[in-house]
Amino acid sequence: MQNIIFWFRNDLRLHDNEALLKATKAGNVIPVYIFDERQFKETPYGFKRTGAFRAKFLLESVEDLRKNLRKIGSDLIIRVGKPEEILTKMADEWQAAAVYASKEVTQEETTVEAKLSKRIKPLNIEIELIWIATLYHARDLPFQINYIPDVFTDFRKKVELSAKIRTTFAAPEQLPALTNESDLGEIPTLKDLGFDEEVKHDNRTVLNFEGGESNALNRLNEYIWQKDLLRNYKQTRNQLIGGDYSSKFSAWLSLGCISPRKIYEEVKKYEKEVVSNESTYWLIFELIWRDYFHFVALKYGTRIFKISGVKNDLLSEWKQDKPNFEKWINGETGVPFVDANMKELQLTGFMSNRGRQNVASYLTKDLGIDWTWGASYFESQLIDYDVCSNWGNWNYIAGVGNDPRENRYFNIETQVDKYDKNGDYVNLWLEK
Repeated sequence: MQNIIFWFRNDLRLHDNEALLKATKAGNVIPVYIFDERQFKETPYGFKRTGAFRAKFLLESVEDLRKNLRKIGSDLIIRVGKPEEILTKMADEWQAAAVYASKEVTQEETTVEAKLSKRIKPLNIEIELIWIATLYHARDLPFQINYIPDVFTDFRKKVELSAKIRTTFAAPEQLPALTNESDLGEIPTLKDLGFDEEVKHDNRTVLNFEGGESNALNRLNEYIWQKDLLRNYKQTRNQLIGGDYSSKFSAWLSLGCISPRKIYEEVKKYEKEVVSNESTYWLIFELIWRDYFHFVALKYGTRIFKISGVKNDLLSEWKQDKPNFEKWINGETGVPFVDANMKELQLTGFMSNRGRQNVASYLTKDLGIDWTWGASYFESQLIDYDVCSNWGNWNYIAGVGNDPRENRYFNIETQVDKYDKNGDYVNLWLEK
């Protein structure tokens, strides 16, 4: 049977991984994960492209993937470098018939796909890329990508009415063993990836995030079944303190440790067996928002990363104000609610959805600072960084994205009065 290289990317799971299952039908699967060295370089803003919290979560996720592959007879080959170069060499050495992987949508990832394809085609090695990132499959949308509505509500209503969500795929029960001569490679440490020290745990963190499919499925079970938190999700989701006010699934979704369709099916099961209400619908609603940003990124390409944004707004002027940007990063703006949220992000790698909207609005509307700087900092710092959701949301808040309102502004005082009236959150993070 022919060899097939399976390149894990942002799909670090065995359940509902159609790309992996297709690879198993095509031949003997050789699973590979490559830490792309470019993702750990320093940005022009003075912080790493992938910060320590994100890197730690990634390392844990890869380790769990390797463990789960070993349970079904296989293993995971690990490398550090440029995927297009390493995979070409590996495919040639293994005399592989093809490289299989999940399909990505944004520029850097698709450029790597194109470079890899160009390198392996002369070796008569095929590349097969399979769409598995979203709740709704790209081929099942009721419109072509170029005609994706520019308002989320229009998108949501049409897909809910006309598109079906595909059933999840079971995880493979067995994979062929890799030969003993295989140099599997070690999972790098944070130091190997260029970090000076280990990540410090802050006791105030909402959740002790640990990467990997096993932890993702445990969190799903805990949130929906053990603690019965889904029942009141819509009422609690805008809170700011603790692990239970929202699902926190986004961290595991960001690396594909859990499938959005797996979450959907579990919610549907809960609706059938326990209760169906506004809260159960709202979690699915949030998954549709996530889908929307993926499809917007597919539609607009590199525009989501440009200062003019999806709207191609060439008239707005943005400040390149480094001193005030640094104050924003370090939680030293003098606005307590903004500073508390930025401290939480800096010390834990997480911030609530409510916090993100407020700090982004403050940076862009109150300080008038280049919104791409804020998006880059979030990219570095957030454990749950997802390229489409992050840049799509920053487009949205900055007023250059998919927002039907002309000027979306968050009045901090009003927000504090509504969400932190007694100052519990601010006091927690700005304690002397």
